[in-house]
Amino acid sequence: MKSASLHSFHESHTEPTEVRIPFQTLVHEMLEQLGEDPKREGLRQTPARVEASLKWLTRGYGLDVEEVVGDAVFEETHESMICVRDIEIYSMCEHHMLPFFGKAHVAYLPNGRIVGLSKIPRVVEVFARRLQVQERLTDQVAEALCRVLKPLGVGVVIEAYHLCMMMRGVEKQNSKTVTSSLRGAFRDDAKTRDEFLRLVHGGAGLP
Repeated sequence: MKSASLHSFHESHTEPTEVRIPFQTLVHEMLEQLGEDPKREGLRQTPARVEASLKWLTRGYGLDVEEVVGDAVFEETHESMICVRDIEIYSMCEHHMLPFFGKAHVAYLPNGRIVGLSKIPRVVEVFARRLQVQERLTDQVAEALCRVLKPLGVGVVIEAYHLCMMMRGVEKQNSKTVTSSLRGAFRDDAKTRDEFLRLVHGGAGLP
């Protein structure tokens, strides 16, 4: 009896095995829900294409800031601001899974260490290639650079167009969203902040 009871307990308390529906099956069903025929010629390969494209567009989940930066952090006594402007970004709004795109402007004030210039756009890419909101993306880039470089300050400005506002909803074609994240001297020192903003807005910005 005891053995039977124990067996019964394990049967009733074992977590059910999660059944994962193949990605392409989900896309196939979505097309049907939209009123389409997934078997027609133009859509036969669509589930496979959608799976590949979404995995590419959200590949940031498999990226790590420290690995992306690698050994490209160098001891250097440079004391002036370093700014990389007009970094193209493409991301996807997590609310509607529609793209938003624009430019990021990133600067930091070194504290004995600098990073290879190409690594700054790569850090932006780590977080942009995920389902995102622009506000969080801006903060994540700033936090990552603070963690990796431990600089005197970091400034990040992102300006972007959101298709969830342009293609649907309010349908405002010319609305641009601008977000900023200021850390250390960029937040606390007015001269540093003003220099950064002059560098950012010194160009034409987004048309």
